[in-house]
Amino acid sequence: MAVGMFDSGLGGLTVLGACAARLPDVPFVYLGDNAHAPYGVRDADDIFRLTCAGVERLWDEGCELVVLACNTASAAALKRMQETWVPKDKRVLGVFVPLIEALTERAWGDNSPPREVWVKHVALFATPATVASRAFQRELAFRAIGVDVEAQPCGGVVDAIEAGDLELAETLVRAHVAALKRRMPRPQAAVLGCTHYPLLESVFADALGPGIKVFSQPALVAESLADYLARRPEFLGRGGRPRFLTTGDPAQVGDRAGLFLRRKVAFERA
Repeated sequence: MAVGMFDSGLGGLTVLGACAARLPDVPFVYLGDNAHAPYGVRDADDIFRLTCAGVERLWDEGCELVVLACNTASAAALKRMQETWVPKDKRVLGVFVPLIEALTERAWGDNSPPREVWVKHVALFATPATVASRAFQRELAFRAIGVDVEAQPCGGVVDAIEAGDLELAETLVRAHVAALKRRMPRPQAAVLGCTHYPLLESVFADALGPGIKVFSQPALVAESLADYLARRPEFLGRGGRPRFLTTGDPAQVGDRAGLFLRRKVAFERA
């Protein structure tokens, strides 16, 4: 039984790489919905429909546990999926909660009431759809009180990264950071709320300046997933080679995937 990992495009490969390194005996099946990327400019109903279709495809591959390695899908679709759509014998997890647990210094899976935390001013960088959903603020409110969040929709960054134009992506990141800092000049922490953004973590950090702690998802999600599988071993698969699926053109997607995984992988058509 493999663990599924879904993203609207290629950003989720940053999470997959960290999870595969942390859990080398667990087989993963990755599905990128490249034919419909990016999700960040779509409405909530469209994101829900596409995400459900992707998760069902991974269930067909035997992945009873699926991680939405996509902040837009986690923000716009996950709660609705869990409440109305996911069967009791399957699990779909997102990438926001591990990030927030780390930000608020909670143990993995700690669902105790919200409390005062060290951080009071947080900058959130995410896609327009993720920002519009306010999912980050909602999940944070379940765990912490008195935290001010300033969110910056980072239009164009995902498109530039997926096109391999990192120079343009860096220029856009610096512009988005400058825009946020005009509204919140001194954040204590910055959250990279998109799985594409780890490729530009150093650019975010440099643009933000010293003394601001940057929270990025791959390693945090990997540790959280390892803890979850230790607590729920019925979802832990062993053996089998990793597989990479895409709704787009496998050769084209495979060529771009090297930017995220630092190695070449072969994609199959989903």
